Amino acid sequence: MSVRGAVPEVIWARPERTGRGPKPAYTRDDIAAAAVRIADARGLDAVSMRQVAAELGCGTMSLYNYVPRKEDLYELMMDAVSAEHVLWEPGGDWRADMLRVARETRALMHRHPWIPRLMSPVYGFSPHALRYLEHCLACLDPLQASYGTKLELIAMLNGVVTTYVRNELDTAERVRALPWSQDEENAARIAYLAGQVASGAYPRMAAAFAEDAGPIDLEAVFERALGRVLDGFDPGRGSR
Repeated sequence: MSVRGAVPEVIWARPERTGRGPKPAYTRDDIAAAAVRIADARGLDAVSMRQVAAELGCGTMSLYNYVPRKEDLYELMMDAVSAEHVLWEPGGDWRADMLRVARETRALMHRHPWIPRLMSPVYGFSPHALRYLEHCLACLDPLQASYGTKLELIAMLNGVVTTYVRNELDTAERVRALPWSQDEENAARIAYLAGQVASGAYPRMAAAFAEDAGPIDLEAVFERALGRVLDGFDPGRGSR
């Protein structure tokens, strides 16, 4: 619901302090770090202005002087974790550099499992996120393509990583809730699936299992998915 008379505002366009009055008790970095600690320990749903204020030891209402909206708090959080991206001197092999970016982004998301829920262009233009994006574009300097195409590549690669990690996290969460072991769960599901495939009702599935009965190497699947995205942008592999 929109608020009549409200003016769109980006928190990064607001000065952290005006220079008048006493020095603020907290910085945006303090607030972001507190929110990240809460999200890492208890999940994103545990993050609220009240909980962050309690973590900092201040009143909830006073926090609004620093962060007007919860969405702004999310922006601060995403900027804080974006600072963890490793920025290195590109090696001249854009495929190798982008694979490294993807792998390190995956590791970052596992350190902060709430990140996939906030992966949105809305939170992609904070100071540290912009430095990360500039780094990715520097890695892509050797690729003969427009900047628009390069930005599409970065977005698609991030999309693959986010989807893959979200699946990993959801699977791990489900396993923790099972009343039996993951091996027992897998064995029961494989037995059921084998019976269905053997019924003759799914000939293409039967052919697929006959071709490769598994087990699935999930790390190899991840690497292939990254490679196929990059293949689509590689002039040497038939892309535009």
